[in-house]
Amino acid sequence: MQLFNMYNMKYIFVLLSFLLFSQFSFAQSVEETIVGSEVSDDSVANGIASYYHDKFVGRPTSTGELFSNDKYTAASNTLALNTYVKVTNLSNGKYLYVRINDRMAKSNKRLIDVASICAKKLDFHYKGLTKVKVEIVPEDEGRNGILAQRTELNGQNTEANKL
Repeated sequence: MQLFNMYNMKYIFVLLSFLLFSQFSFAQSVEETIVGSEVSDDSVANGIASYYHDKFVGRPTSTGELFSNDKYTAASNTLALNTYVKVTNLSNGKYLYVRINDRMAKSNKRLIDVASICAKKLDFHYKGLTKVKVEIVPEDEGRNGILAQRTELNGQNTEANKL
């Protein structure tokens, strides 16, 4: 009887080991698809973008300013703070400019985490994640791009109020 139990225990151990290894392999392949490339000055990287949860509104960012989902800002673990970038949604070609003002959790392997307004303008708010291209741009281009985006948004609000 003990031999039978020992055989079952070995069988269960082998089965659990196989399942654990299979899950580990699957997790590795999923992680590889969401890891953002290292981004250095004057470079372009492709990776996965997500957007901030509303629970972060009003909390201080890494630059010390309070987070707002209505600002064209983003978090990144690979880009320097106060860097301006152009983010292009690779599934639809929509793009916008943002300023990096925060860091993501160290465990987050995504390339960039944008404010909710950015996810809406890039048209991935309902999906939650999208593949993006991130390009570092000069400060003037980034500031002007953000200003134009704000002006466009205000213009849309003005038109809506006229109706």
